[in-house]
Formats: sequence, C-alpha cells, structure tokens
Amino acid sequence: MKIKWYGHSCFMITSENGTKIILDPYISMLGYKLPELEADIVATSHEHSDHNNINAVKNDFVHINKPGIFSEYGIEIKGVDTFHDKVSGAKKGKNTIFNFKVDDINVCHCGDLGHILDAKQVEEIGNVDVLLIPVGGGYTIDATDAVEVVKQLKPTVIVPMHYRTKALGPMGLAFAKVDKFIDASGLKAQNYAELELNKENIENYQGIAVLKYK
Repeated sequence: MKIKWYGHSCFMITSENGTKIILDPYISMLGYKLPELEADIVATSHEHSDHNNINAVKNDFVHINKPGIFSEYGIEIKGVDTFHDKVSGAKKGKNTIFNFKVDDINVCHCGDLGHILDAKQVEEIGNVDVLLIPVGGGYTIDATDAVEVVKQLKPTVIVPMHYRTKALGPMGLAFAKVDKFIDASGLKAQNYAELELNKENIENYQGIAVLKYK
C-alpha cells in the first residue's frame, strides 16, 4: 500500500490493487490546498469542516462517518467511538477512530482524538500496524498524550498529523511542532515523501515516519 499525506489530518491510502481511501478531507481555509481527489472510500472522523469536506472528492464513493464494522472493496473497516475532548464530548463532541485492514496491514486513523484511550476502546480498535495520530495539541491530544496512545496501541509505524507546519501560516500557532512529539517519544524519526508498505518491509519503517506536505 501507499500512504500519502495532504496536510492536517488528510491522507490517501492506496491498496496494491488500486483501491483509494481518503481520510478527513478539509476545506481550503487551513493554508493547505487539496489537489483534485478521487477515491473509492472516504472516511470522516467527525463533523468539523476541517475534517469532513467530502465535496473535495469529485467522483462517486462510499462515505463512512460513524462507528461500526464495514466491508467495502475488500477492505475491512472498524469505526470506534471516542471523543474530541477530555470531557466525554461535552465541549467538542464525538470523534470516530477508524482502523482499516488494507493488504493485510492495519492502518488506524485517530481523527481529532482528544483523550487517552480507555481499555475498552483499545480492545475495540484491535491490532494496529500503522498509527496516524494527532500530536499538535490545541484542539486534540498533545505530544505527551500522543505518546501514551502510542504505548496503548503499540504500532510498528507512527505517522504524526495535526501539528504546526509552515503551510499553515499564522493559524499554525495553535499547534505545537512535530519535534515536540518526537522528543517526547524517544523514538527514531525519518522523513518520507510518502510511505510504500507491505508485510515484508514494514519493520524497516519502525518508529516515527514524518510525511512531507506536497
């Protein structure tokens, strides 16, 4: 599979047979710009406009935006109910974590997770090989809490998202830089334009994979 980051919390996962999954497409106010996108599956973690702009995807697709068990295009998908804050959604509402089984690799996208997971949520999410996790704080978990979630889910590859980059301009001041998460984790980090993973090579990418915007 290939994993490409489009900034913020938006990714495209492309399976070996060409099935495309778009995660949390955003509106253009963020400073990032989405290219023309097509996908077979679009998953959105919650209903905030910087995560649910499904109009950015131009073709027909299956839209998944709630907890549950799904199977689309031969891909197993599990949505797990979580919250956007530390007070059971009282301030920012609910958030869905999605775990996708693609090419026999489990890719977990945390959306705008706002808290450390409880034991039931960890069990529901299940095995995680690649974790796409917010680390910038402000609107989500911060670097310290992100490290705890990594310990809970025990992924092989960790891809940080939702942190400050130059593309965000002044809006980026609401987030911490990715370096804070890397330092807090104590793990090795490598930069990649995109990831190309399979069951045979995934151990070679162990640790933090920082994907480049564009």
